[in-house]
Amino acid sequence: MFRFQNINYLWFLIIPIILVVLFIISELIRKKRISQIGDSKLLKILIPGASIKRKIWKMILAFLAFSLIIIALARPQFGSKIEEVTTKGIEVMVAIDVSNSMMSQDIKPNRLDNAKKIAEKIINKLNNNKLGLIVFAGDAFIQMPLTEDVRAARMYLQGINTKSVQNQGTDIGTALDLASKSFSSNNELSKVIILITDGENHEDDPFEIAKKLKEQKILVFSIGMGSPKGSPIMLGNKGFLKDKEGNVVISALDEKTLIQIANETNGFYVRANNSSMASDNVISEIEKIEKGEITKHLYSEYDDRFFYFALLAFLLLIADCFISEKKIERTSKLKLFETNN
Repeated sequence: MFRFQNINYLWFLIIPIILVVLFIISELIRKKRISQIGDSKLLKILIPGASIKRKIWKMILAFLAFSLIIIALARPQFGSKIEEVTTKGIEVMVAIDVSNSMMSQDIKPNRLDNAKKIAEKIINKLNNNKLGLIVFAGDAFIQMPLTEDVRAARMYLQGINTKSVQNQGTDIGTALDLASKSFSSNNELSKVIILITDGENHEDDPFEIAKKLKEQKILVFSIGMGSPKGSPIMLGNKGFLKDKEGNVVISALDEKTLIQIANETNGFYVRANNSSMASDNVISEIEKIEKGEITKHLYSEYDDRFFYFALLAFLLLIADCFISEKKIERTSKLKLFETNN
């Protein structure tokens, strides 16, 4: 990949071109005037120090040098680089419920789409932190391990749907346990699990896991999706989810469970009535947490290479300074700027 960071500077390349044109015009005028004075061969003998070829060489060097300086100012960039940077941050695992109940439409368009919007807003604010992503329903899977690459997190987030986990149901305990095992062993970094779910737990008791998380000093910030009144679960073109008796299943937000999990770990709970408000509240709580040192590896598709152009321009200007417009007696015999007839 190649680009100029400040491409507008390239317009200044017209300046050395104009100078070359002016030099050519001035030399033509000078030559015409000399021819009017007398024979050019005779004048060469009378003025032995004059050298048009030296002037041309100096102009070429100056033209190249100033052109390279302008190119350097435009900041040519190509190649790639990985830079190691130390910042202050924490480790965050985002666990998103992808069970069928998340397709309920008590918050439009549905709970899962709103959960993804909330997660994306939080992720966008976590640039200086390490981030991981877990999806869960009846089982839990690591969608993305801990990384400092926010762009990758957004990409993985977009691909989440109810088919991300084959085994349906809602096992919050398994999700919390997997999240706790996904953190690094660095005890100096604070650790947070952001649990985004409607709270309907159909499997193991999540409170026992929450007690273990407290012992590990892992905070749980739970975000409740949906309303306590509940709503039917939409299954695409198949209509609403029904039980074995043919009754429409109503899925309701279980705030009690989510509040208890958050309180057990000294965490925080918020209901997602508004995606912006929910994400802002979580981000506000994260900012209160003590930060530790995180080493990030920043990948850049473009690496600055202006130095090489600036260095070459500097060398050409030095060479230009050492070349005199007049012949020097000691060097005239070398005929550096003469061509053999």
